[in-house]
Amino acid sequence: MYKSILIPIDLSEESSWRKAVPAAVTLAKTFGTDIHVVSVVPDFGKSIVGGYFPEGYEAETLKKAQEMLKAFLQQNIPSEITCNGHITHGTIYEEINKTADKLGCDLIVLASHRPELKDYLLGPNAARVVRHAGQSVLVVRE
Repeated sequence: MYKSILIPIDLSEESSWRKAVPAAVTLAKTFGTDIHVVSVVPDFGKSIVGGYFPEGYEAETLKKAQEMLKAFLQQNIPSEITCNGHITHGTIYEEINKTADKLGCDLIVLASHRPELKDYLLGPNAARVVRHAGQSVLVVRE
C-alpha cells in the first residue's frame, strides 16, 4: 500500500518521535517500505537575528544535527529496514512537505501533542503539514 514513509522528528524533543517511530516501523515492516527520517533545523527568521550568532554557527549546527541524526537512526530504526536520514534548514512545516515531495514519499507519520488554546489560534506545525501535504498523513498522538 505504501512505498515510502517520511518521519519528521525534532532531535531535541523525544515526544516528536517516541510513538511516531514505532508506528512507522510497524507500517514499514507490514508493507515492505523504506523509511526517510527528516529533522529540520529552523532558520533564524529575519536576517537581523542571524547577526547575533557567530560566523559559521549555521554550518556547525547543521553538521551537529547530521551527527545526531545518524546516531538516532542507529539506535531507533531496525537494521532490516532501509532508512535514510535527512537534515534540512528552514520553516519546519514547509521543509517537511518539500522533503516528502522531493523523496516521493506517499505517507508522512508524525507526532502531535495535545493542542493548547494558542495552537487553535496559530496552528502547530503538525496541523500545517496535514493541511498542505500532498500525501497521506498519519498523526500519532502523544
